[in-house]
Amino acid sequence: MINKIYNENCLDTMARMEDNFIDLTLTSPPYDNLRDYNGYSFDFESIAKELYRITKDGGVVVWIVGDSTNKFNESSTSFKQALYFKELGYNLLDTMIYYKQNYAPAYPTIKRYANQFEYMFVFTKGKPNKFNPIQKPRVRNKIEKIAFRQKNGTLIRKVVGKKKETKDASNVWQYAVAGNRTGHPAVFPEQLAKDHIITWTNEKDLVYDCFMGSGTTAKMALKINRDFIGSEISKEYCEIAQKRIKNEL
Repeated sequence: MINKIYNENCLDTMARMEDNFIDLTLTSPPYDNLRDYNGYSFDFESIAKELYRITKDGGVVVWIVGDSTNKFNESSTSFKQALYFKELGYNLLDTMIYYKQNYAPAYPTIKRYANQFEYMFVFTKGKPNKFNPIQKPRVRNKIEKIAFRQKNGTLIRKVVGKKKETKDASNVWQYAVAGNRTGHPAVFPEQLAKDHIITWTNEKDLVYDCFMGSGTTAKMALKINRDFIGSEISKEYCEIAQKRIKNEL
């Protein structure tokens, strides 16, 4: 079962998994019919329930999703899904932003700004048991300071020592989006997958993608010494993913 992509509905794959089995699920589901995923749709509520069952206590689900706009009104699909996850018992640890450095301009008739981001909802089953924060270089200030405001509004500042050369990344992650030659209509950047896998897992942990698509999650899991399981209902996309991970197995 490990390090394999299953050409089937993800509910069939998860049905064969034990409870508390997966360390991290990293996925981006098809939403709002923004892309033609070879005509397939999915049962969101059933999938969310199964993900909760198979996720280990302290495990994480990263759900990357956005919203369509119809008749000048955003669908709010992302928020509806996030609230349903919470109803099932997940904690919403963080609402992260996937910020696309190079974006397509909006059509003039749309009467709104171009969309440049997607949500990356980070759900946990209880308290997260792993966190390896991505590091970013500091650009200034050699002294580490903290500031916090008291209940009466007074701002307290303290010097806590000399700063390190790096600092933990924020919850807005920026990536260039270009050069998709996989044949899949919606591919998230390899670095995005790598950063999440590093953050929420340790080596030899098990990563799942219930909408494997072009295989990005599997490829990056293997590259940094994690195991994976993937589900992909489209035979065409399974073949694309298998080609991408062949050299990593």
